[in-house]
Amino acid sequence: MLLELDFSSDTPIYMQIRNSIVVGIASGELSAGEKLPTIRGLADEAGVNMMTVNKAYSLLKQEGYIVTDRRNGACVNPDINTAKAYGEEEINKLKLVISEMKLSGVTEEEFLNICRNIFREKE
Repeated sequence: MLLELDFSSDTPIYMQIRNSIVVGIASGELSAGEKLPTIRGLADEAGVNMMTVNKAYSLLKQEGYIVTDRRNGACVNPDINTAKAYGEEEINKLKLVISEMKLSGVTEEEFLNICRNIFREKE
């Protein structure tokens, strides 16, 4: 599993790991039921502390993207397509993104085209 981490970013490393896994699931790079690297293995591969990966995995589990088992480790939730429903938090995140894009001069049509293209990449 290849992660692209930006150690100079303001985004915490655990969130970058979490976000990479979510994007991997959405793009089909990681499929439902697929086994993820162990915490130790991913930490070694990424060059980060094991607690950082543990925090990312805990967040992913809490959000329903992965399931864990003491004997088999972590894997992508086999029921991933029904595991996560969007709610108020996701709507608020989207409102912020839309506001930032609008303040950057992006028109509604441009924004919708960007969204459409990204959405289609994930199919």
